[in-house]
Amino acid sequence: MKLVVVTGVSGAGKSTALRALEDLGFYAADNLPLPLVPKFIELVSGRPDIDRAALGIDARGGDFLEGAVKILEDIEAAGHAVEILFLDASDEILIRRFSETRRKHPLSDTDIRAGIGVEREQLAALRQAADALVDTGTLTVHVLRALVMERYGHTGGDLAVTLLSFGFKHGIPVEADIVLDVRFLPNPFFVPALSALSGEDEAVARFVLDDPETKTFVDKAEELIAVSVRGFLREGKSYATVAIGCTGGRHRSVAIAKELGRRLGGAFSVSIRHRDIQRGGAP
Repeated sequence: MKLVVVTGVSGAGKSTALRALEDLGFYAADNLPLPLVPKFIELVSGRPDIDRAALGIDARGGDFLEGAVKILEDIEAAGHAVEILFLDASDEILIRRFSETRRKHPLSDTDIRAGIGVEREQLAALRQAADALVDTGTLTVHVLRALVMERYGHTGGDLAVTLLSFGFKHGIPVEADIVLDVRFLPNPFFVPALSALSGEDEAVARFVLDDPETKTFVDKAEELIAVSVRGFLREGKSYATVAIGCTGGRHRSVAIAKELGRRLGGAFSVSIRHRDIQRGGAP
C-alpha cells in the first residue's frame, strides 16, 4: 500500500490536494482520528482493488497529533510506503485567505493569527518529518492541483523528474531537491527587443542558449542531474525536483529548463513547470 498523508496549516490548500489525489485513484479519507489510521490501512490494504490511499490530517486532530509521527512510522515499518506532504504559506497570506472567504480559523473564532500560531506548534513534528514541503503562497488552486497531479500521477517504475524554473526574487521553491543558479548568464531583460518576451520565445531562447557560458553550464547541469537522478533511484525516491533560478524567473531559467528537458527527456520521465513566468522579469 502506498499512503500519502496530506497535512499542513489551515488555508494552505489541503482540500485541493486531497481532491486531486482522489481524482488520481487514491482512496481518500479526511480528518480520520489518528488512532484509527492503522485499522484503516489494514482494511484498505486487504482489498485487491486498492493499492493507494490518501489521508488528510490537520489541527482538528487535537491531542491525537502528538502521536502522529510514531503511528506513521509504525505503518511504514509494517511494509507500507508512506509519504508526508506538508502544505504551508506565510501568516499574512493565510490571514488574507481566511478574510477573503470569511471562514473562521478552526482553532480561533476571533484571532486568526493566534490560531495559526497554535496550529503551527501542533503540526511542528509532522512538518519536520515531511517528505515534501510545498509553499502554496504563490500558487492558485489550479496550479496546486497540477503540482499534485504531476507528482503523484506518475505510475511508471522510473523516477519522475520535474524541472522547475523560478525567480530568486520570489523565493527559492521549498520543494526543490537540487537548485541551479543561472543569474550569472547574460540577461535578456536588458535587451529592449527581448525584455517583454519570455524564455519560451525562440528569440530569447537563442539569446540565452547561444552564449558560450550557457553551453558549458547546460552540459555540466545535464551531467549533474543525470548522476543525481540515478543516485535518487538507488535510494528508492520516486520524484525529484530540479529548480533552475534566474532573477525574475521569466527569461534565462525558463529557456534553460526547456533545454534541459529536451536533453533529459529521452532518458528520464521529465516534466517542466515555470513558476514565475507570468510575474515579469527583473534586473
